[in-house]
Amino acid sequence: MEDKALESYTIDWSSIPVRIHIYSRAGQPVPFYHISLVNLTEETNMIINRLREEIITKLSFRLADNKDNREKSASDIKNRFTVRLKEEILLQFSLLDEKQIEMITNYIIITSIGLAEMEFLLQDPELEEIVVNGSKDPVWVYHKSHGWLKTNILYNEENKIRHFATQIARKVDLSISILEPLLDAHLLSGDRVNATLMPITTAGNTITIRKFSSTPWTIVSFLQLNTLDYTTAAMIWQAIQFELSILIVGGTGSGKTSFLNGLSNFFPPNQRIISIEDTRELQLSKSLHWVPMQSRRPNPEGKGGISMLDCMINTLRMRPDRILVGEVRRAEELEVMFEAMHTGHSVYSTFHASSVSEAVSRLVNPPINLPKNQLGTIGLMVVQHRNRRTGKRRTFQIAEINEEGRPNIIMQHNAEKDVMDGLNFPSKTLNTLSLFTGMSQEKISDDLKEKINVLDWMVRKDITNIEKVGLVMSDYYVDKDVLLDKVKNDADF
Repeated sequence: MEDKALESYTIDWSSIPVRIHIYSRAGQPVPFYHISLVNLTEETNMIINRLREEIITKLSFRLADNKDNREKSASDIKNRFTVRLKEEILLQFSLLDEKQIEMITNYIIITSIGLAEMEFLLQDPELEEIVVNGSKDPVWVYHKSHGWLKTNILYNEENKIRHFATQIARKVDLSISILEPLLDAHLLSGDRVNATLMPITTAGNTITIRKFSSTPWTIVSFLQLNTLDYTTAAMIWQAIQFELSILIVGGTGSGKTSFLNGLSNFFPPNQRIISIEDTRELQLSKSLHWVPMQSRRPNPEGKGGISMLDCMINTLRMRPDRILVGEVRRAEELEVMFEAMHTGHSVYSTFHASSVSEAVSRLVNPPINLPKNQLGTIGLMVVQHRNRRTGKRRTFQIAEINEEGRPNIIMQHNAEKDVMDGLNFPSKTLNTLSLFTGMSQEKISDDLKEKINVLDWMVRKDITNIEKVGLVMSDYYVDKDVLLDKVKNDADF
């Protein structure tokens, strides 16, 4: 069958150049993600794989047999292991130069001691998810541009997959076993890992890794990707500047936390921001006065746990101007969050629902059971959506909630035209802004246009780095006339 090339690129890690080739094949429902070492023949690859088994067994026995090594640190043992491994490779490949020996050594170390070929997948910045479904299925990946892809990596032993899951658990002081066959953990790198063991997953042991983005999302990135339009972005900016609370709603994988990170670009630099998360995912600009907090699981004896609720209650004693909450799930957390809004704090959080109506329904019905009139403390509700067919993420709805808890949808995404349509007049939002700023509706409209011009200039100048975006926003709040002059004259930042 004829293959159709979709994309090819190279990633380089630990002196190992790895080639990624993405292609589709007639008659196959999903494209393929093929990973291979650069500049090595198929025959050389076969020899390396054979040597990997032989050398690792031989050297592992030698190192384990040496009593002195038992007292050495893991890094020291790895260093000695590397030295001996190079000696063995030189005996097998006497014609290789130093650079090639270094590459093969690193490759064998990585694929034998770590998570094998998955280590290279973790280095690909274009991947969002890495999934092992068992020993009978190849590893799958979710690519930012191409969606779900089948790789040419196959772990044909369930014990190997279980070993990987155990390795991951040990690194974060957790465990996974037949008695505790479910693992939900976060690596030190920020990657989120879920693992399951048979027979809970009947087809085999599984590992799901959601990669942590090394490059923080900014509002400019979202505008460039058409995730939202300028009017929507400016409306959210205006709401944040004048301290309206925002609840970001969306389904799994819709980009709620990434969007929350992008909205944080709009915070003024002279206010104290405290974030609360189960795992550190938010990455704010260094120009902001930011204190990140993180919950903690209890130890095996059930002691030492610090919950999201504990953090939220403590946050109210830390004089925050803005509170960011990674995701609220439980009734107690939501009660504290809405109480914070009632007491004048600006709160920004994410919540799992696919639309405004579904979010309202979940909030006011069991098990959460919030009084409907409390919802009016939400300034705006922003819904994020991911089209599973195309992989595109879009801002789907923006709504305000009136004092009786009824939503008024201001804007909604038109999927056919891929644009945001204005649906209803934002009466509550405008009245609130007028009340607390003294601005007329005309001035509010002018302020919105001013923000659109700044955002358009940032996109044209490709200001996507989070620190640069932070400096632009700092200029806007501290010395706006100078920034607007740059925008007007289309000057570089």
